[in-house]
Amino acid sequence: MTTLHLDAEALYVDLQAGVRALLRPGTALVGIWSGGAWLAERLQRDLHLDGEPGVISSALHRDDFNSRGLAGGADHTRLPFEVDGRHVLLIDDVLYTGRTTRAVINELYDFGRPASVTLAVLVDRGGRELPIQPSFSAARVSLPGTQRLSLVRDEHGRFSFDIKTLEL
Repeated sequence: MTTLHLDAEALYVDLQAGVRALLRPGTALVGIWSGGAWLAERLQRDLHLDGEPGVISSALHRDDFNSRGLAGGADHTRLPFEVDGRHVLLIDDVLYTGRTTRAVINELYDFGRPASVTLAVLVDRGGRELPIQPSFSAARVSLPGTQRLSLVRDEHGRFSFDIKTLEL
């Protein structure tokens, strides 16, 4: 079996360059809870963008809400700006089926109608169930459906990945 090693900090540098290329005047960064929110927070600071990034949760719009409920116990959405007419750059750590992205877009539209919505991710692991593609991904990897890839942030704000095999 091959061991997958991803350097999250090196991929973050690539993500930063990709996000910089996607920015246009008035763009608001919105991180998808939780790993995407960590990335958006750091990108906002490292790219010297005004204001603060938004955070958005998929909890209330998930198609599996009846079985999952509010993951983490609460809805973490916080958008400290007007959504109407704004270019929104969604940031996520790992893109897999696209179901979380779909739910987040539904949540975003509950707050207004953005001028555009663009998606940038740290890792695209394929396996899409919906026609959702990022405008930028720092890496593309292939993992079995039985494995979960998660971004981890240490007490110093440095990123790494955790790979877990799910019990069936």
